[in-house]
Amino acid sequence: RNNGLQADEILNQMREHVMKSLHQTGKEGETKDGMDMALAIINMQTMKMQYAGAYNSAYMIRNKELVEIKADRMPIGYSLKLDHKFTNNEIDILEGDQFYLYSDGYSDQFGGTDARKFMSKKFKELLLSISDLPMLQQKETLLKAHLDWRGAKYEQIDDVLIVGVKISATTNKN
Repeated sequence: RNNGLQADEILNQMREHVMKSLHQTGKEGETKDGMDMALAIINMQTMKMQYAGAYNSAYMIRNKELVEIKADRMPIGYSLKLDHKFTNNEIDILEGDQFYLYSDGYSDQFGGTDARKFMSKKFKELLLSISDLPMLQQKETLLKAHLDWRGAKYEQIDDVLIVGVKISATTNKN
């Protein structure tokens, strides 16, 4: 339970706290540090999901169709868009829906035969191609594809995080 907070408000409050902690006011020479984030709140009793994102979108796969739930193009931290609040996306969820939250490390990874980035288009295609597999097999396939793409020649360049959730009758209703 989220005690009534909405996903967008959590990101708005985090942005304020990060700016305060890093003493960010927008003055020249200050740190411009911040972070990207994807946040989902799933309510199995109402069958709704809230999603808010700071640069990191989310993907939903329903009936073999991938839909991107767009993030706001601003970080958790100082940005020129301080007057903008994060968007709260509310999605009706159905049994069988799959949601993926991820960092940009997977699609930004260099590899292949010509040292290119994996890219988000290829990442989406991979998620769609494995969406019929059980979640554990999806994890194993994503890991293998990442390692195969990198090969022995390329180091991992960034954090790689993918969280996948499948809505099912056995998903905890509490």
